[in-house]
Amino acid sequence: MASFEPGHLHIHREPLQPGDFGYDIKIDYQVVQDPKEGRSMQFDMHGLINNKDFKESFVLPKDQFYNFAKVGFDIAKKHGIPSHADLRSMHKYYDMMFEDVRHQLGHELGDPVKPEHLE
Repeated sequence: MASFEPGHLHIHREPLQPGDFGYDIKIDYQVVQDPKEGRSMQFDMHGLINNKDFKESFVLPKDQFYNFAKVGFDIAKKHGIPSHADLRSMHKYYDMMFEDVRHQLGHELGDPVKPEHLE
């Protein structure tokens, strides 16, 4: 199960059998002004993974926003989602979130990436 509205994504999965994993993850995001990077997006993840509470935030600069799914998945793995978890069914929600984040940041396709972010 998943739901999306601008600024918020909620994904939920019940364990299907004993030993399976489950999660109830909420991701809230908003534009912030980073002193070093300028216009950036802050992502606040919180909820439950395998019935354990977690809360973690991260900030991505405007030219790195597209990496939010990888960073979010890495955080989820750190808190208990198996690395083999298949989240492809969430792709439609990822696409909506991607477009909303891009729009909120005012990022246009083809905008340059800072060279120091390529290292």
